[in-house]
Amino acid sequence: MNIIIIEDEKPAARLLQRKIEKLGLDVKTMLHSVEEAVTWFNSNQHPDLIFLDIQLSDGLSFEIFEQIDIKSAVIFTTAYDEYALRAFKLNSIDYLLKPIDEDDLEIAINKFKNQFQKSLVTSLDFEAIKRMLINPIDREYKKRFTIKMGQQLKMIAIEEVECFYSENKGTYLHTLDNRDYLLDNTLEQLETELDPKDFYRVSRKFIIPMKAIKEIQLHSNSRLKVILPTYKDDEVIVARERVNDFKEWLG
Repeated sequence: MNIIIIEDEKPAARLLQRKIEKLGLDVKTMLHSVEEAVTWFNSNQHPDLIFLDIQLSDGLSFEIFEQIDIKSAVIFTTAYDEYALRAFKLNSIDYLLKPIDEDDLEIAINKFKNQFQKSLVTSLDFEAIKRMLINPIDREYKKRFTIKMGQQLKMIAIEEVECFYSENKGTYLHTLDNRDYLLDNTLEQLETELDPKDFYRVSRKFIIPMKAIKEIQLHSNSRLKVILPTYKDDEVIVARERVNDFKEWLG
C-alpha cells in the first residue's frame, strides 16, 4: 500500500510518519506545500492513500485538487473547529483531529484497508468539501477587524474593506478610503473567517468583496482583471483556474 503525507509542518509530518510505520506500513514521501504537491503528482503515480492537512504554508490543500485529478483515498488531518468536523461526519469523510491519537490512526487505516480490499474507495468532491468547511451552517463571520496602531486600537468594520492582499510575506487590509493596514491573519485564515457570499479569493494574492468591484475586464490567457475603487498598487487578476468559479460567485 502506497502512502504519502501532505503536511506543511515538517515535525508534525515526521511524527505522523513514525506512527504510521509503527503499524507496519511505509510512507512513500512527504510533501509540504500546494506547489510541491502539484509538482509531485504531475510526475509520480498516485498513491493508494493520502494523509492530508487542510492548511498548508501556501494555501488550502484543496487548491491541489483544483489542478490535479487525484485518484487516491484521503484521510484528513485537521485542527479545524466543530463546524468542520460536523461537515466531515455528515459526509462520511475520514478525518483525524490533531494532535493525532495512535488508536484513532489505527482505526482509520483499518477502515481504509477494508474499503480498499472491497474496492469501496470512491472519489471525493473536494470542491463541495471546501465549500462546507468555509461555509458551514450557522457560522459566524468576521464583522470587524481590530488594528493595533502604536498604543491605540482602531476598529474597521467589514463594510469598509475594499480588498485584502498579501505582499512581502505580510497580509494587508485596504479600505474604501484608500488606507492600508497590516493584519496578523494570513489570506488562508481570512478565507475561513469571511462570508463567502460577499468575499472571493481571486488569486493567491487577493481577496475581494463583491460590493467593491467597480469594473471587470477581459485579460490575457483567459483571465479577468478586476478594477477596484481606490486600490492601484497592483493589478487584481482573477487566476485562470478560478475564472469559472468566480463567474458563478458573481451570480
